[in-house]
Amino acid sequence: MLVHYLTVARRHLWQNWHVNFISVLGLAVGLTSGLIIFLVVNYMFSFDRYHPHLDRTYWVVTDIRRERIMATDAAPRPLAEILRRDYAFVESAVRLETFFGRTLSVPNGKGGWVKKFAEARTVCFTEPHYFELFGVEWVSGNPKTALAAPNAIVLSKRYAQKYFDTEPAMGRTIRLDNRTDLTVTGIVNDPPANTQLRYDAFVSYATIPVLEGPTALADWQGLQAMCFVRLREGTDPDLLSQSLSTIRRTYLSAQEAKQFDYQVLPLAELNHQRSGTAPRPVLYALIGVGVLLVMAGCINFINLATARALKRAREVGVRKVMGSSRWQLIGQFMLETALLVILAMFVALMLTQLSLPLVNQTLAAHIEMLRPNLSIGDVIQHRAMGWFLGLAIGVIVLSGLYPALMLARFNPATALANQSSTRLAGSLTVRQGLIWSQFVLMHLFVLSVLVITTQLQHMQRAEWGFHYESTRVVFLPQQQSIPLTHLRERWLQVPGVEQVTFGSDLPASPYNHPSPFSYHTTTQPEPFETRVRAVDEHYLSVFDLSLVAGRNVRSTDTIGRDILVNETLVKQLGVSSPAAVVGKPMRVKDADRVIVGVVRDFRSGDLHQPILPITLIHDLPHSRVAMLRLNPTHSDQTHQAIQQVWDKLLPDQVYHAENLTNLMRSFTETERLLAGLVQAFALVAIGLSCLGLYGLVTFLSEAKAKEIGVRRVLGARTGQLLWLLGREFGKLLGLGFLVAAPVGAWVLSDWLQQYTYRISVNGWLLAGTLILTGLITALTVFRQALKAARTNPIQYLKSE
Repeated sequence: MLVHYLTVARRHLWQNWHVNFISVLGLAVGLTSGLIIFLVVNYMFSFDRYHPHLDRTYWVVTDIRRERIMATDAAPRPLAEILRRDYAFVESAVRLETFFGRTLSVPNGKGGWVKKFAEARTVCFTEPHYFELFGVEWVSGNPKTALAAPNAIVLSKRYAQKYFDTEPAMGRTIRLDNRTDLTVTGIVNDPPANTQLRYDAFVSYATIPVLEGPTALADWQGLQAMCFVRLREGTDPDLLSQSLSTIRRTYLSAQEAKQFDYQVLPLAELNHQRSGTAPRPVLYALIGVGVLLVMAGCINFINLATARALKRAREVGVRKVMGSSRWQLIGQFMLETALLVILAMFVALMLTQLSLPLVNQTLAAHIEMLRPNLSIGDVIQHRAMGWFLGLAIGVIVLSGLYPALMLARFNPATALANQSSTRLAGSLTVRQGLIWSQFVLMHLFVLSVLVITTQLQHMQRAEWGFHYESTRVVFLPQQQSIPLTHLRERWLQVPGVEQVTFGSDLPASPYNHPSPFSYHTTTQPEPFETRVRAVDEHYLSVFDLSLVAGRNVRSTDTIGRDILVNETLVKQLGVSSPAAVVGKPMRVKDADRVIVGVVRDFRSGDLHQPILPITLIHDLPHSRVAMLRLNPTHSDQTHQAIQQVWDKLLPDQVYHAENLTNLMRSFTETERLLAGLVQAFALVAIGLSCLGLYGLVTFLSEAKAKEIGVRRVLGARTGQLLWLLGREFGKLLGLGFLVAAPVGAWVLSDWLQQYTYRISVNGWLLAGTLILTGLITALTVFRQALKAARTNPIQYLKSE
């Protein structure tokens, strides 16, 4: 019997190959979307899950309680040492500090260098406990002693090759910031791609006192280190939380203890909270989208299968008359469904593999420090294989069970008369209910595309309050004095360079750490905080920042006494006019200063935030970037000349520069990635919905064939017959919109609340959604409906 089933299935599938091709393609596209989303989410959830003793390893972070709670990913430097030394339930603790803006070079033995690199994020200061806590695999060296002494460095295999090519790296010297020699004491394997701790070089933590002084590791105020703790087996993590409260009260003053709160997070949360690249709500939303798209593929498959069922009514009748049982019929039709689903699975695997290079490239381009290497081979892993097989079985059941049950229940008499019904309770058939759900999905995706795209365009038109076109940003080394005056003079001589300024940050910066301050005669900090920028006297003119009161800072101020504040700070102080604060004292950054001017408001961060209180301090020693305003018609030779000046004055430093326009684009990077994802998923959902609509119009033309023939004989025009078929879609389209519009508006309005500079989900967007969905529907069903309406009525009535 099984051989007979396979023979019949093969013949039936081949005879209806064009319809089966559409069914397989629709299901494969839905499954491809689900597979891609599964691989991405599985990759994100796999971050830092491979470390030994993960279940009892924790991450200690600090909340700063001031104007508002500011969550950080760091802890004081002495904390790990105190936990290791004084608390027996702590099995191990380690601290590490990531490098930012430092230079590592390979000396040539003659006072120069062979290679030099600007390192950030992939190099850190840490302790020997790091390698044991995180299970790092060693190639050479002793993990217990390699970082025990100052001026030692451990490299990954990749970085050993980067610095020394094919020569042995052990015992070689690397120079840090052109002032401290580090000896290579160990080589470890490269870090995996799925870790937030993606370090390729480790400098001994004992080197910090050499660089910063003997008291550097006793600072309880600064939050420079990340702290990780592994508890002994059976220890309640609440005991660690209680101990951290005790430590805070012991080592901090009463006033300081109120401002800092240490939190304990599982190590598994490293990539999802505070310093992570994939917040869990985003991953859960992606999972939901993947499930919806797989369901849309199944719904489309069911619609096409049931639309074909009418053509097999007589076959069912003959089989029942010949003695076939209901379960034999169900088995036959489920076998046909299984063959189609298995074929769709293979097509989905091929489409997924073809899509993954683009997915990897997109993720790496939009998410910093992410180097995904997703492949279809990830599906055959133990955990993924169970999910994939479960998906295959679920799709076979969902896609095949209803059509098989519907066919098997046909009454032989009505089946042989070619009369069948699929109507259930109420006014909608099951198929119509499925199409309605696809309309709801299509409405939601179209509305999401419109809202997110409109919000992105709205953000790109936002007024930042400062000039940023034709500006070159050069990043300065942080650990060495820079001849700023000579740099400015030489750069101003370059054709195309109009102005040069130095400062700690750009006007709009992702690093917006708040600073407390006190104004005028008060000794206590104000109830709100300010964002501080170190600037020079050219900062305002380079960025076209205008004064509304007072004067600019002066070059003669060599102690950083002159400061500028913005209008928002004046308003939050409750002062009547900007001129009233000019000349008033203000204590900020632990120094008494004087407000010499008020600058017009400008945006200091991304568009999630309102305009914040800003303080500009005349403080050249804390400059971290040089900003060069260029002539709008400058050429690439200008950029080359700028670098040549750098190489001549700072030959030991690595030159790194960016266009400010590119840096400004980073503020909308997340929105552009989200818009791209939504647009891609919307195209998939719309494509699946169109295939489902094709199935419904096929079914309607079959179900209403006799009615169409009678109406045509009685003189009905083509337009009237098109309306007969089209009103079914109009009804489902309207019902779908009535559900999707309020749900989509509510969800998207809630998402828009995170932006200060935002649009609203208005009637125009909802109307546009209905119009676009209606147009897509009309284009999908028109050809098939027109074919049914123009068919010779004899074809419909000759069997009567």
